[in-house]
Amino acid sequence: MAEGRTEHINQGEYAVGADPEHMITTLLGSCVAVCLHDPRNHVGGMNHILLPEETGGAATGASFGVNAMELLINGVIKLGADRRHLEAKVFGGGRMVAGLSDIGKRNREFVMRFLEAEHIACIGESTGGNSGRRIQFWPHSGKARQKFMEAAFTELPAAPPKPKAEEVELF
Repeated sequence: MAEGRTEHINQGEYAVGADPEHMITTLLGSCVAVCLHDPRNHVGGMNHILLPEETGGAATGASFGVNAMELLINGVIKLGADRRHLEAKVFGGGRMVAGLSDIGKRNREFVMRFLEAEHIACIGESTGGNSGRRIQFWPHSGKARQKFMEAAFTELPAAPPKPKAEEVELF
């Protein structure tokens, strides 16, 4: 826990705090961040979810849906949050590459189902689109701010481009 300063989280990470000066940040594309806040106890936190479920890859368990949510919930409860008062704000879930499955949509759908099943109110949401987002969250107040980054939606080429005669392609 980092108090009194900015703390950046990456995929599969989470952070919690209660200090009024503590800010948590992350960058999102198709990933989803959930900002949890207990407005009565001035405690909150944010996670960064890579995928809704494990795929057998090298990423850690904290990168995936249920694990990421449980770590965040347990983290804010340890700081004094009351589960009955938790409120959520959800960000990210963009569609970053055309032609591939819409993992951002799947991430968003997972989070919304999870919050509903756990009776946690979603009081704010900014998901979808084709731009990345920079998220800032102050866990003490529950204030969240986002800044859209330049649209990153790209088309996959039908076939890899052929190198020009003067270019060298390394494998």
